[in-house]
Amino acid sequence: MKIYIGSDHAGFELKKEIKTFLTNGGYEVEDKGAYELNEKDDYPDFIFPVAKAVSSDKKSFGIVIGGSGQGEAIAANRVLGIRAAVYYGGSREILKLSREHNDANILSLGARFVDKGEIKSIVSFWLETPFSDKERHIRRIGKLDNDS
Repeated sequence: MKIYIGSDHAGFELKKEIKTFLTNGGYEVEDKGAYELNEKDDYPDFIFPVAKAVSSDKKSFGIVIGGSGQGEAIAANRVLGIRAAVYYGGSREILKLSREHNDANILSLGARFVDKGEIKSIVSFWLETPFSDKERHIRRIGKLDNDS
């Protein structure tokens, strides 16, 4: 499975940790930046390339990381075919539902809020949760991409 990953300065260190974890776990990972820590960078410069890659590579997933994950999800969700879900801690039920019901293809993480000690299990849990494939969920997702 291919994973595209990107972050701004706020998620830079966490991105490196997640990238290493995924690569060691046998995933193919393509880093879309940031490639160096720059406190003045702008998250859309790294999030749009992740979202566009996931949108064109339907079997892939993306992970984007920022301070809160909110702006990153907003940016990613502007790309047709993207369903980015935000997680910054708390119940993992939101991770489960984002995959089962919404077939989320990008996980947006809030680096300032997630438990760094749990990040590997959080990412694994999200990636391993399948889409439910129920008709009502397929129908709803179709409406997102068809603007109806």
